[in-house]
Amino acid sequence: MKRALILIGLMLLAVVAAGCINSTGTETGTSETKLIIFHAGSLSLPLKNLEDEFTKYAEENLKTRVTFQDEASGSVKAVRKVTDLGKKADIVATADYTLIPQMLVPNYTDFYVLFATNEIVIAFTNRSKYANQINSNNWYEILAKPDVSFGFSDPNQDPCGYRSVMVTKLADLYYGKPIFETLIEKNTNIIANGTHIYAPKEIQVKDKRVVIRPKETDLTGLVESGSLDYYFIYKSVAEQHHLRYITLPDEISLRDFKKGSYYGQVSITIGSTGKTIKAKPIVYGITVLRNAPHKKLALEFLRYLLGENGKKTFKENYQDFLNPPIAFGNVPEEIRDLVKVER
Repeated sequence: MKRALILIGLMLLAVVAAGCINSTGTETGTSETKLIIFHAGSLSLPLKNLEDEFTKYAEENLKTRVTFQDEASGSVKAVRKVTDLGKKADIVATADYTLIPQMLVPNYTDFYVLFATNEIVIAFTNRSKYANQINSNNWYEILAKPDVSFGFSDPNQDPCGYRSVMVTKLADLYYGKPIFETLIEKNTNIIANGTHIYAPKEIQVKDKRVVIRPKETDLTGLVESGSLDYYFIYKSVAEQHHLRYITLPDEISLRDFKKGSYYGQVSITIGSTGKTIKAKPIVYGITVLRNAPHKKLALEFLRYLLGENGKKTFKENYQDFLNPPIAFGNVPEEIRDLVKVER
């Protein structure tokens, strides 16, 4: 009898608990959702800051507790997680917006937004060899020295990688010197025919002075520790990590929208995808996938990112934001008032 009463009491407690907790195990009136974001490594800091803010906003205004599962990688790899590996995600954000229309439209999404910009710089620390001599006019001479190491990310996985390689070819045109041959062709199996570059699927390094990693931010720690002297990186990342850096002429840095046709003289074919990409001003893109597990909430986060909160957060992380962001395709109503829709 005593045991039966105990069991009945436990059952009653379970019923009461069930009334106080919803299906996701949170307090009544508040749901819990995980958003999965595949994104470029250079977006890691601004996205993390924005996600922290959105978590508070969502709990207060949407009655939803949001957690984020971020997967940072090179942008090509981020897209291929969806297209090749069939992995589920809510949002994909790339450092090269063209990857979205090239690889995700129309099978995986029907819209995308251009929202932020950047430029390529060469970053280093006080411990880097010739740190007090390098400048915007002699950088290629410093990198060519036999006692200097430098790096860039893998062109097959990361836009910063193929942009860095194209920057050296643009430098050929600007300075009238064989900079691509000296820095890239002699040290790797990446080759060029005129102004067209080919990056094999399996990139080989011929000289230990040159270091290649899957994404641009993988090299940051090597430079900070003094293991690597210099690397090609986005200006925002250099500033986020308080690195020294030199800016490159507008004809090389991929920052100037007015020089799009000039940049377009140089192109690269990526071995991993077979796609040919022309050099162009750096613009980031973002989309919510058609089969996003939590599409409605993902659109809420996208709206938050494209609004004043996102602009403020990106500015605090030294990254320029398009004003207004530019959207293409079947643009959702949730963000139409925040973007300029292009056809």
